[in-house]
Amino acid sequence: MIREILLLGNENLYDVSSVIEEKELESIKEVVSDLHDTLMDFRKKYGVGRAIAAPQIGVFKRLIYMYIDKPVVFINPVLSFKDDEMMEVMDDCMSFPKLLVKVERHKRCVIEFMDIDFNDRKIELEGDLSELLQHEYDHLDGILATMRAIDNKSFYCR
Repeated sequence: MIREILLLGNENLYDVSSVIEEKELESIKEVVSDLHDTLMDFRKKYGVGRAIAAPQIGVFKRLIYMYIDKPVVFINPVLSFKDDEMMEVMDDCMSFPKLLVKVERHKRCVIEFMDIDFNDRKIELEGDLSELLQHEYDHLDGILATMRAIDNKSFYCR
């Protein structure tokens, strides 16, 4: 089901999401389906969109859905960084689709998570995928790209 995406200004976007327990897995699979449908609908409307975090559709659980070549579900992700090398990027977000924000992100990251079958997984990412997962991970902690802007001149309309 296509869900409404919470937009910038919605107070709930600043809420911290809770950990998913294994007993919640069946209901989480329904949320994953909704995240997929919502992401595909957003792509159809805007021509962009690689991932979405559950809080963006009002589900405050630690869940990220990414679809680039194939779907990847990140349950209870934990993010760490391999080094301190940073990169400057123009960050966009489904919660503010006509705004770009210049931010700094780590060039490389490691994400440990549970997959849709609740198996432990670990992926090392670099470049745009590192930036993407950092962005989505921030949503789980109630942090928006607007809060990470390099300065007050880092906002651009599409």
